[in-house]
Amino acid sequence: MALSHEGPALDDAIGRTVNLLGGPEMIGVEVRTALDAHDLISKGLQVGALNHLVMQVRLLRGGGDLLEAAVGMSLRTLQRRRDELQKPLNIEQSGRTWKFAEVLGRAEELLGSRESAEEWMKKPQMGLDRRRPIDLLSTPAGVEALDDHLTRLEYGAYA
Repeated sequence: MALSHEGPALDDAIGRTVNLLGGPEMIGVEVRTALDAHDLISKGLQVGALNHLVMQVRLLRGGGDLLEAAVGMSLRTLQRRRDELQKPLNIEQSGRTWKFAEVLGRAEELLGSRESAEEWMKKPQMGLDRRRPIDLLSTPAGVEALDDHLTRLEYGAYA
């Protein structure tokens, strides 16, 4: 079942997220709206999309707990699944992978570079009670706090 359709123009945030996940070629469908993203996440992002993200984002390849904090999967588990790139992640891992890519893309847009965005993700932030943004991706409440923080950054509430 194809998720692409004629309709509204691709949202910039969705476009950034899709590109971080390897584009329509990697994820297997064209995602133009939040509902398209919902459908994709519900059926499960392919392991290949997460693998592509990890290969593009130095922060996630660095070892330690960062990949697990971001998407709920260890680097070792991902390495074991590399021969199953077409298989879907579970819905939780798919949602967290999508959200990590969305937040990283938004931070990159706000901070001006991927390197700055990756540094921001792993450093404690005053506006988040000295918590690392990457650690807030594990719960809906943390994601909401992170989205609020990014909006405040966007409007200059934090220097």
